Amino acid sequence: MSEWFRRTIVESGRLPLFCFFAGVIGGFVFIRVSVRMIRAQVKWWPGNVTPGGGLHIHHVVFGVIFMLLSGVSSFVVPDELVVWRSILAGLFGVGSALVLDEFALILHLEDVYWSEKGRTSIDAVFVALAVTGLLVLGVRPVGVEDFLLAGTPDGLPSYSLAAVAAAASLSLAAITLLKGKIWTGLLGLFIPVLLFVGAIRLARPHSPWARWRYTKDTPRAAAKLARSTWREVQLRRPVIKSKIWLQELVAGHHDAPPQG
Repeated sequence: MSEWFRRTIVESGRLPLFCFFAGVIGGFVFIRVSVRMIRAQVKWWPGNVTPGGGLHIHHVVFGVIFMLLSGVSSFVVPDELVVWRSILAGLFGVGSALVLDEFALILHLEDVYWSEKGRTSIDAVFVALAVTGLLVLGVRPVGVEDFLLAGTPDGLPSYSLAAVAAAASLSLAAITLLKGKIWTGLLGLFIPVLLFVGAIRLARPHSPWARWRYTKDTPRAAAKLARSTWREVQLRRPVIKSKIWLQELVAGHHDAPPQG
């Protein structure tokens, strides 16, 4: 394991990225343990930060501060000081976790942490971990590697090919996301076959693509909407229930009254 870590992470220059990844995991685990302890009204655990006057400082505020401090500091630290850059990357990861854990609050501009809408924050953290994990393992979005390597005038054709590949991937990803397939669209940037599958398959019934294409007054559109709705109910809902079970196992039960 140590040999794999040295060869795959350290020697490849991905140690700061790995520390960022670890920081996101550590920050998310800590804050979720903390909020669940607070929600359960555990007396010996420090409660919410309330300086007075009814003000409740959400942990997204601390996340923004951590990200600013580590982000600005990373511009000052020389590139050759890998250890310090890795420490700052880890701190940036912790701050990112605190911000993403309240992504739903930022999105809706209201405290929806323990509501149904609050599950959006868990999705945001899972997506961040999945994408960062792929980057840590050396997986790159389609076309990016060729674009980075084509750094000379002789590499102009490589630039063009990389640009075409990237544009095609982004176009397919956009179609997939518009069809309501978030995970498929994001992971497809690294695994191209997912983009082809996501782009040609039916859209989810409540997605923008379905509203634009499946609500037309034509038999073909009506048939597609009926098939899409059947798939959502019969195939996707069991998967969603499993995802919600995993989310609540990790992050706590949403829409449940506080315990204690």
